[in-house]
Amino acid sequence: QVRLVESGGGLVQPGGSLRLSCAASGSIFRVNAMGWYRQAPGNQRELVAAISSGGSTSYTDSVQGRFTISRDNTKTMVYLQMNSLKPEDTAVYYCNAELRTRQSITNTRTYWGQGTQVTVSS
Repeated sequence: QVRLVESGGGLVQPGGSLRLSCAASGSIFRVNAMGWYRQAPGNQRELVAAISSGGSTSYTDSVQGRFTISRDNTKTMVYLQMNSLKPEDTAVYYCNAELRTRQSITNTRTYWGQGTQVTVSS
């Protein structure tokens, strides 16, 4: 069984910073791409940032230059450093991982965390 657990959300004033963390654990054979999505009330879930197993990154236009995604050397943890936060960044942020388990090393599946709330407000 695989789990993704996010942490680091909270309430921050506009212009402030937060760092989200996500840890993947369980019977993991290999983690490929990881990413962060967010969903605000009434909106669809959108991709915020992604990082490949090789370290290539991509960002949605609205966070380019403000957010930075990174991974640790074990490649089972992913981080999202969020700077210059704006009220429109308010959402539930979800961690996402494409990985293979030890029980099924040839099949890549997508796993999700439970989400962490980020609220940007004065």
